[in-house]
Amino acid sequence: MIPSRAQSFQHRAEAKRLRAVVDRGGTAVVRQVLTGMGGVGKTQLAADYALTAWDNGSGDNLDVLVWITASTRTAVVTGYAQASVELSRGGADDPELAARTFLAWLASQAGAKPCRWLIVLDDVADPDDLRGLWPPASPHGRTLVTTRRRDAALAGEGRRLVEVGLFTRAEAVAYLTRALAAHGREEPEEQLTALASDLGYLPLALAQAAAYLIDSGEDAGAYRQLLADRATTLADTAPGRLPDDQALPLATTWSLSMDRADALHPAGLARPMLELAALLDPNGIPQTVLTSAPALAHLTAHRARTGHHPTGGAAPTPPGDAVRALRTLHRLSLIDHTPDTPHRAVRIHQLIQRATIDTLTPDRHVQLARTAANALIAAWPEIERDTVLAQALRANTTVLTTRAEQALYRPDAHAVLFRTGRSLGEAGQVTAARDHCQHFTDSATSHLGADHPHTLAARNLLAWWRGQAGDAAGAAAALAGVLADRIRVLGPDHPDTLTSRDNLAQWQGEAGDPAAAVTALAILLADRTRVLGPDHPDTLTTRGNLARWRGKAGDAAGAAAALAGLLADRTRVLGADHPDTLTTRKDLARWRKEAGDIAVAQQSPDS
Repeated sequence: MIPSRAQSFQHRAEAKRLRAVVDRGGTAVVRQVLTGMGGVGKTQLAADYALTAWDNGSGDNLDVLVWITASTRTAVVTGYAQASVELSRGGADDPELAARTFLAWLASQAGAKPCRWLIVLDDVADPDDLRGLWPPASPHGRTLVTTRRRDAALAGEGRRLVEVGLFTRAEAVAYLTRALAAHGREEPEEQLTALASDLGYLPLALAQAAAYLIDSGEDAGAYRQLLADRATTLADTAPGRLPDDQALPLATTWSLSMDRADALHPAGLARPMLELAALLDPNGIPQTVLTSAPALAHLTAHRARTGHHPTGGAAPTPPGDAVRALRTLHRLSLIDHTPDTPHRAVRIHQLIQRATIDTLTPDRHVQLARTAANALIAAWPEIERDTVLAQALRANTTVLTTRAEQALYRPDAHAVLFRTGRSLGEAGQVTAARDHCQHFTDSATSHLGADHPHTLAARNLLAWWRGQAGDAAGAAAALAGVLADRIRVLGPDHPDTLTSRDNLAQWQGEAGDPAAAVTALAILLADRTRVLGPDHPDTLTTRGNLARWRGKAGDAAGAAAALAGLLADRTRVLGADHPDTLTTRKDLARWRKEAGDIAVAQQSPDS
């Protein structure tokens, strides 16, 4: 039974490519394997090709067409045996023998009249199921396989893998337009374009969305709102009756792949790995995030909890097993894993992410979100030398915040929220840093309360980047408010309070009052020395800031003398290559030059 063509079947580039490679010269590549994630339309492409070949002829007319739903080895054997019986080539008593007889008959026989055949093996779940059951290579026959698998075993021996991808935007909109028009419905093109994007241009999702719109009478805008509602599962967006004889809704389609992936080596790691990836950026997750210590601990805990650990205990999961879990998910087309682009090594369709998140309990969702945030922080270098990696980490944080923001404030604001703001600012994106910190402050106030230390820290960070974005006076005013609240909530000697005093002094100077900055920093230096000690990094920071503002207030020689002493102390405490030490060397050279000591300034390699 060949599946009928889908209503409003969308002709696409893959169909043309399939005919081109199968029919090249009439014989050429005779074994094709259509591979891709569940829902991209592999079965429909195969059915369209088979029906066209049978009805209209493709090159020479076909004599025999066999379609088998090949989800198990037994199904393949049974299908071959049935074909053998119908062609009067074997008996039904021994299916294995009948199947072998059928495969032998397909092979070219010297002197016999050629038989032109096409064998379609649809939805192969395991390449091992076809061991010894591949139709023979023949100039008169063709084999077409569809599968979600991408194992190397599917290629070779004259077989060629054809990747089936998503619809293009134009194809997706054309499909929705035609499917709705067939039922007298018309929607604005911009709404259909937006809906296609929301569904990630996935053919199965588009088909089920069109059926839902037709059955419910709702418009595309209402359906998009349903999709956007995080309280709605993918099951809630499915039509009451699936279109085009589809057997399974979207979520179930991938659930079956997930079950199989989790059973493959290394057993029990594919599911927790996919759950972690489901909360991160579908357009690319750095491999270092998914192989970090927090990610490995997550995999280990899942194995121990589900009894999949190979030793029966809870030995740590090695990084190699985490990579193998990614490869398993890749083989089942649940993710795309490209290790040669390590900063975007893992890509995953947004609806697979949604279906995976739908299976999580609320507590599990919170736990995974915190684990994902921990993994991002673990992979985030203290000094961002790789701008591509930094951008990828920020993008992943943004997606995580969108999908699980509340979890990032339980019990406190997660460090990844602070790190993202700092990363944006250090990358020169000061306006973006300010905007991030504004959202961070609003969210922290909502989730934690106005007086929570992390809310005050977010306000302090917002004020800082407000100044960096060009509003020095506004930054100083905001910091004055933060300082008053920190004194009230934390006390005058709390390190965070002292930090606000330092920041306030600097923006007072930037706002045009360097003398006030010098006075405030001198008092702060005495307090930080008393509270933290003379060698604490924050104390050394205040010394550097005080020296800089002394220079800007007109005392270049005093600034140079102070920086010379600071350089010696930072070299002793932090090391010669620490960024703060290097900054001090640069500042010292500058103020020596400003003081007129050009010869000494030029001795510095930073001058």
